[in-house]
Amino acid sequence: LAGFCAACGGSTTDQSAPGATTEEGTSTSTAAGKEEPALPEYREVTIPAGTTLRLNLQSAVSSDGSQVEDTVRATLRQPVTVDGQTVLPSGTELVGTVTDAERSGRVKGRARVAYRFNSLRYDSERYPITTAQISHQAQATKRKDATKIGVGAGVGAAVGALLGGGSGAAKGAAIGGAAGTGAVLATRGDEVRLGPGADVNTRLTAPLVVRVKMK
Repeated sequence: LAGFCAACGGSTTDQSAPGATTEEGTSTSTAAGKEEPALPEYREVTIPAGTTLRLNLQSAVSSDGSQVEDTVRATLRQPVTVDGQTVLPSGTELVGTVTDAERSGRVKGRARVAYRFNSLRYDSERYPITTAQISHQAQATKRKDATKIGVGAGVGAAVGALLGGGSGAAKGAAIGGAAGTGAVLATRGDEVRLGPGADVNTRLTAPLVVRVKMK
């Protein structure tokens, strides 16, 4: 056979196997395969202290229903941006606790409730945060109390005048005023109550570093 090939002027050659390389080192063929998806890249962004967080409450809080250390939840109603880039989108969840709750007193002391947030969840990660305390206090009821006492005195004076003239009016006013004062002492002032969806604002009191996915 070798003699026959030599006589014909030909030469024997080996067929290259799939995936082999030539003497020049280039691949002659490649096996088909799926490319692995690239892992997402992140960069750290610092949200400075003093940044305002505009929130929607997701939990109800009240002066007569909340207890200190009760959990409070809220979500961002507006995104937080740094240098024109959105770092925390709307809907980002914050979690905190009630720090103070005092119902209204019968004689003095306005109702109040306060809370602050200490963690934030973004892109499946939870970050510790420090925020200013949010505090709500009931309005004073002195005008209402004075009205109650005044109405009581007026009714008493009218009744006294019918029964005993001038002296009766004076006595009736005193009695009516005392009745009005008793009603005030027996009645508590207004309470503070905020339900889910209430708009509240706070601010960061320390910088927050967040890992943001690069586009």
